[in-house]
Amino acid sequence: MEVYLDNNATTKVDPEVFKAMEPFFCDIYGNPNSLHKFGAGTHKKMVEALDYLYSGINAADEDDIVITGNATESNNTVIKGIWVDKILNGNKNHIITSEVEHPSITAVCKFLETQGVSVTYLPVNEEGILEAQQVADYIKEDTALVTIMWANNETGKLFPIKEIGQICKDAGVPFHTDATQAIGKVPVDVQACNVNYLSFSAHKFHGPKGVGGLYIQKGFEVTPLLHGGEQMGGHRAGTVDVASMIGMGVAMKLATSEMALAYENNHVRKLRDKLENAILEIPETIVIGGKENRTPNTTLISIRGVEGESMLWDMNQKTIGASTGSACASEDLEANPVMNAFGSDSELAHTGVRFSLSRFNTEAEIDYAIDVIKGAIARLRSISSSYAYTPKNHVSEL
Repeated sequence: MEVYLDNNATTKVDPEVFKAMEPFFCDIYGNPNSLHKFGAGTHKKMVEALDYLYSGINAADEDDIVITGNATESNNTVIKGIWVDKILNGNKNHIITSEVEHPSITAVCKFLETQGVSVTYLPVNEEGILEAQQVADYIKEDTALVTIMWANNETGKLFPIKEIGQICKDAGVPFHTDATQAIGKVPVDVQACNVNYLSFSAHKFHGPKGVGGLYIQKGFEVTPLLHGGEQMGGHRAGTVDVASMIGMGVAMKLATSEMALAYENNHVRKLRDKLENAILEIPETIVIGGKENRTPNTTLISIRGVEGESMLWDMNQKTIGASTGSACASEDLEANPVMNAFGSDSELAHTGVRFSLSRFNTEAEIDYAIDVIKGAIARLRSISSSYAYTPKNHVSEL
């Protein structure tokens, strides 16, 4: 049996999405900016896809949703655009973010620091909680942007986006959120949460890879990352990948319907909890960040005495896909900064394994995964030169 439990990395394309995309490769292929009937036919379907995107995040008609290559491009567009608009050409020089953002946020912020920009990286506590008041405490007169993710990609922890949005609105500071891991898992409402910019990627909610979106609220313009033609209202030059845009629109429609979100919150959560609880029956296993306030599909579990990558190897031999909480950027097995930020000790920082489910997982798959995981833990601990079980260390949450 093959079991895919790495859906926070990417998801399979929903068959309904693939079916909707097919005509736009060979049948409906006109450039949507062309005036002839071939372009008009394409343009009509693009407008329909945009409607699905607007509805999925409750954007207002006067707002903009820019089609990008992915959330990484969207994040870069906002942060570098703010840098040009409010820092290079304004009197602002400060950005607020968190210590556990996706690299497409932190890497840009690190780059801007080399250009003289001041960046505040807000910490999270051992439960992965970022208090909204932390944002309020660090906003200054020269704060150009606050960028905080909606849901963490490794733990699934949800941040207080609505409260942060209100704080930023009251302070007159633009607010951006990377909602890549939230869409299709929890309700996302840009109007209710006072979000000015929002990023997402289609392949995280069963759409195609290579296409994403950037929501821009009316009145919050940003200098484009790509200059050229007037596509996307001048926000992003270049001919749009029509088939992928259509696929993203349909995927958004399917993922954000009331029925889909209810299924995620009930069925997917039930499967996640079954897997998680079975692993936690094993001594000295913990859920990083605890069980509360998470997306319903994600768990990051640390297994003392078992290197995350060794665990992935064993699971892969039994055709189970997951991901590690350890970033092997060097021979020194550099610990994942997210786990460090959560207060994990030096040993546990290398032992995390992330399981992320989707609506396509079945209970039979989870039963199989549980058997394989238990066997792998037993085997790897039996050959470990450093692991020795001590009952007093058996806890279920960190």
